[in-house]
Amino acid sequence: MSGSGSVQVRDLWVDLKEFHLRQINLEIAAGEYFVILGPTGAGKTVFLETIAGLHQPHQGHILLNGADVTDVPPERRGIGFVYQDYALFPHLSVAGNIAFGLKLRRMGRKAVEERVAAISRLLSIDHLLHRMPGTLSGGEQQRVALARALVVEPWLLLLDEPLSALDPETREGLQRELARLHQALGTTTIHVTHDFEEAVALGDRIGVVNEGRVVQVGSPEEIFRKPGSEFVARFVGVRNIFRGEIHPGEDGYRVLSLDGVKIAVVTDLVGQMHASIRPEDIIISREPLRSSARNCFQGRIVNIANKGTVVYVTVRVPPDFTCVITRRSLEEMELREGLEVYIAFKASAVHIF
Repeated sequence: MSGSGSVQVRDLWVDLKEFHLRQINLEIAAGEYFVILGPTGAGKTVFLETIAGLHQPHQGHILLNGADVTDVPPERRGIGFVYQDYALFPHLSVAGNIAFGLKLRRMGRKAVEERVAAISRLLSIDHLLHRMPGTLSGGEQQRVALARALVVEPWLLLLDEPLSALDPETREGLQRELARLHQALGTTTIHVTHDFEEAVALGDRIGVVNEGRVVQVGSPEEIFRKPGSEFVARFVGVRNIFRGEIHPGEDGYRVLSLDGVKIAVVTDLVGQMHASIRPEDIIISREPLRSSARNCFQGRIVNIANKGTVVYVTVRVPPDFTCVITRRSLEEMELREGLEVYIAFKASAVHIF
């Protein structure tokens, strides 16, 4: 139903006094689902609004399908925009909201009705067309906002924190819906969020933004497993971040010296470096581990943090290593603070940067 266009952002600088974007360079392929991930105040929404033409950059260029649209007014860019608060017209019915952009284009009534019917069926809101926005749930309002953006067949769809105002169950359902829509329509999408799980679930690639700059771009797996900085590592929930000295080792491994502990790692780097280990890559046991993992240490549990479905257990070797287990494992192993335990992790699980 929709087209899809490539996006190039070249050396983009935006100064809005409170918010700045600094030297943004991005290439987004036609049909890609690209997620901008970052904390509140990082400039994510400003970036979307600049792409849409709502802010004029003081330097740089925005290209859509190879054409420079930096000075093109918003309504002529072929972009659909869905805001966090949906921004539906309260005086128009669902059908009226969805049809709004088509009527602006002076499309004939029959064609408008056909388009509205098709997109509302695709989003499973065809039974709501007669309703007013004020009578809808948050999830229904978000679907109407999506339908209104997609019915005009944009080259590019911009989503500003589209799931943040929804309860967990509705959020999960709409997340699946966004993935299904993207598969069905193939519209190039830029989705802004501060939620890492959401970014991983939806993004073909992720661009991490902090303080107005893009600090890392990569596949969800790359961002998740190989953060390029301490900020990215902390933001994606690595929890185990260290700084130490890397020396030559044996059997093709290098050694990271950390608080007197020597950790086998796989890297070509040497000298003072950061290391990160994801908590799910660390095994914990009450008995010495018979494992192929190169790194095995004895330590004492200093903290147990119950997060509902999972539990974070911090073991002081030293240094402190945090691992994640299920509640069932916690109960079966009868783990408690002060208990002596063993941990193990593979050399390849240690990311050096």
